[in-house]
Amino acid sequence: MTQIHLSRTSLSMQSQLGELIAEPSGEFKKFTRMSTTDFEFLLNKISPLISKQDTQLRKAVPTRMRLAITLRYLATGDSFQSLHFLFKVSPQLISTIVPEVCKALNQVLRKEIQIPSFAEEWLEIEKGFSSKFPRAIGAIDGKHSVLTCSQNSGSEYINYKKSFSIVLMALVDSKYNFIFADIGGQRKISDGGIFRHTLLWEMISSNTLNLPASHPLPGSNVDINYVFLSDGAFALHSNIMKPYPGNHDRDSPERMFNKKLSGSRVVVENTFGILSSKFRIFKRPIELCPEKASVITMTCILLHNYLIKSNTSSQMYSPQGTVDVYDDNDTLIQPGTWRIDNSSTNAIQNIPPIARRAAANARQVRDEFKNYFSNVN
Repeated sequence: MTQIHLSRTSLSMQSQLGELIAEPSGEFKKFTRMSTTDFEFLLNKISPLISKQDTQLRKAVPTRMRLAITLRYLATGDSFQSLHFLFKVSPQLISTIVPEVCKALNQVLRKEIQIPSFAEEWLEIEKGFSSKFPRAIGAIDGKHSVLTCSQNSGSEYINYKKSFSIVLMALVDSKYNFIFADIGGQRKISDGGIFRHTLLWEMISSNTLNLPASHPLPGSNVDINYVFLSDGAFALHSNIMKPYPGNHDRDSPERMFNKKLSGSRVVVENTFGILSSKFRIFKRPIELCPEKASVITMTCILLHNYLIKSNTSSQMYSPQGTVDVYDDNDTLIQPGTWRIDNSSTNAIQNIPPIARRAAANARQVRDEFKNYFSNVN
């Protein structure tokens, strides 16, 4: 045991964290990305799952400190070596603490992400999109979460850029909440096929999402499905709308449709932006094996949903100005603050667009939306 650890006692660790909590400047919120109220709530929930007993050789790290170490790691992305000097806990022990605490958080927060089960719940989500894109029931996106791991991690984790990554597929609502997340999909599959190996696609293709019944848009007699909004990385489907490919004239119906879709779908870009700006573990390739990286990614998503709705943490977690602001013509007038330090070195990277031929009924649905937007403007 090194000298720095010899001075570590339960009392000294509790005192260290107690001083931070008592600091009136709000440093604790910056330290953990949440209020003391939410910290204590989560601590009470996970304590039975993460508490350890003292041994004859050393005192156990208190549950309060275990949670603080984990939240600090997620909030900063600091190495275990750096956290070792801050908390006086060995890097080896921190490497055990973080996954254990994340698994406990995933267990107690698992209901923070719930895909709707009934048509009425989908219609509630549609209300958030209806003023810009009627029938939209969520915005979908896929990301590569880049890792720094050893070569023995396996070729199935090598992505199109020849780097190691896990895949994150997510569906969000208009309030920046994740309502579906699939992490760690099969990397060997081409980027265009990743979505087709998720539970969400399985439910779409088997018609088991219990979506509201299709019916015509105003001014039409063609039944139109409720749809998810996507970008060029996804295949066009009667339930998934993507932009018209190529360049289009300024006032063309295709250009208008693309602008409406982009202005509505930007919510998922902002959601990922908030996530990566608050949990800076995503600001660089994650130095963990794929299995542990998948666990902490889900932890960040669950914490995001919890904090963005929290009465005591939401204003700190996502203050005014965090997300993009658009005018009534779907023109960006103020970029969100999360974009300021958005870097190409981030762990979260886009999945590239894939060109593919869509089925005739999917093209017809997109054309119906195109015609609708042309007639209402």
